[in-house]
Amino acid sequence: METAPKPGKDVPPKKDKLQTKRKKLRRYWEEEAVPTTAGASPGPPRNKKNRELRPQRPKNAHILKKSRISKKPQVPKKLREWKNPESQRSLSGAQDPFPGPAPVPVEVVQKFCRIDKSRKLPHSKAKTRSRLEVAEAEEEETSIKAARSELLLAEEPGFLEGEDGEDTAKICQADIVEAVDIASAAKHFDLNLRQFGPYRLNYSRTGRHLAFGGRRGHVAALDWVTKKLMCEINVMEAVQDIRFLHSEALLAVAQNRWLHIYDNQGIELHCIRRCDRVTRLEFLPFHFLLATASETGFLTYLDVSVGKIVAALNARAGRLSVMSQNPYNAVIHLGHSNGTVSLWSPAMKEPLAKILCHRGGVRAVAVDSTGTYMATSGLDHQLKIFDLRGTYQPLSTRTLPHGAGHLAFSQRGLLVAGMGDVVNIWAGQGKASPPSLEQPYLTHRLSGPVHGLQFCPFEDVLGVGHTGGITSMLVPGAGEPNFDGLESNPYRSRKQRQEWEVKALLEKVPAELICLDPRALAEVDVISLEQGKKEQIERLGYDPQAKAPFQPKPKQKGRSSTASLVKRKRKVMDEEHRDKVRQSLQQQHHKEAKEAKAKPTGARPSALDRFVR
Repeated sequence: METAPKPGKDVPPKKDKLQTKRKKLRRYWEEEAVPTTAGASPGPPRNKKNRELRPQRPKNAHILKKSRISKKPQVPKKLREWKNPESQRSLSGAQDPFPGPAPVPVEVVQKFCRIDKSRKLPHSKAKTRSRLEVAEAEEEETSIKAARSELLLAEEPGFLEGEDGEDTAKICQADIVEAVDIASAAKHFDLNLRQFGPYRLNYSRTGRHLAFGGRRGHVAALDWVTKKLMCEINVMEAVQDIRFLHSEALLAVAQNRWLHIYDNQGIELHCIRRCDRVTRLEFLPFHFLLATASETGFLTYLDVSVGKIVAALNARAGRLSVMSQNPYNAVIHLGHSNGTVSLWSPAMKEPLAKILCHRGGVRAVAVDSTGTYMATSGLDHQLKIFDLRGTYQPLSTRTLPHGAGHLAFSQRGLLVAGMGDVVNIWAGQGKASPPSLEQPYLTHRLSGPVHGLQFCPFEDVLGVGHTGGITSMLVPGAGEPNFDGLESNPYRSRKQRQEWEVKALLEKVPAELICLDPRALAEVDVISLEQGKKEQIERLGYDPQAKAPFQPKPKQKGRSSTASLVKRKRKVMDEEHRDKVRQSLQQQHHKEAKEAKAKPTGARPSALDRFVR
């Protein structure tokens, strides 16, 4: 029979029941209940639960519910933490040496601010003024956030710089491809498609997809970065122009007879027969409008979200083959054979403006991304840049040897012109400055005459469609280096694209709001308002908005006698008369104060001053 071993060297002594209980693990910021030993380090005081008994309420006691709407404004928990920096302590107990948000320079905030604080708020009701103040506060907070996020835009635009005295126009594409990295060099390629040319091409808004159509019916769309072909068909009909719609999933093709809509698999979805003999296409992304120019001289706006024609305008200028859009205000620019450029909006049946640009017919029109400058070329071999900020005057002119048949602006303000089989590119000082036409920035010769030009968004790439196929050129400094992921994300997934489509449809801008100055939409047209009021008075014979004469309400106990009614009417009339006198005195005081400020100080009084009124 086995017996328990006696305590010795090899067997540990038996512990008491109190010692067998394991101690609870203590964090380094907690303090033990027992006094600390010499080797232990004391920490912050430990939060113990209050174990005192609390008096219970009787079951039938009536408890008043608190109102959901409190009189005092409730500050969120995060804001309270920001206001009290002492509460922001780390787990170790150390205090943040830089409490609160990081400071932002005032100059950077002013760059993103859209409210002019120099203009005083109008004298309106207290509720309206409070709303305006809240809107100003939100706008200021938004500008501060935009200024902070600018630090995340790490990419900077770069330009091609030659060596000492070297002309950049003499640098060919092969030299640029050798100098750049492998990923950028892969963006330069040539598609040899002589059998179906010449070609028109179009990039999607994200800059990831490319669609091109040949004069002999060849239509294709691909992801030009990965060279993955999405669809390729032959419509067995001449293709005049091609455009992506709001996303790369839909494609509009202007064929010889009618306008056709295809998806990214090459399946025909719609055939719009009301748009016949279309020569040029432009898509307005924020309005979901497809603008078409036809051989019959009609400018047609098609709403692709509902499939209805919004407006069909007769330009009365013959065949329309030159068209461009202003990305700033969505106004369509049409070039005519009499040397004029007309500006159109679907809300007006007549052109918004007409600009006499050339002595001969207009061959090409292009507008930069800021809506400030317009470039035109005509049969007189002149290339002109106009200022669209109300003056419509030419800023610079250059005579070209062959004349430019195609023009395009990049996101950074570069201007490209296709002259026969030669492509010339001019650069300016920056995005908001016009390009200088004195010396070309780059020059490239193609294998055939140019038929279409467009810069790829967010890439230093220029796509050229010609009789020999498609050429992708490298143009350093052409694209915007930083993109907005919520607006045009080149790397978005299919789910993100679907969510973006729903949001874009909800934020769709009505076609009636297209005008020359979009900032005028936030202001009141006083002249038109007064004119309409006068016409209404003439039509009705009286002013419906005029203030009705005062009619005292009847009172009881003999207070509605004729004498009392006359006294009450007289009292109201006297009050109105006092208000008019008070306003006239205020205006007179303001006028005298202005005259006193305008009068030069230190002038000696004259004896004739007594006759001045």
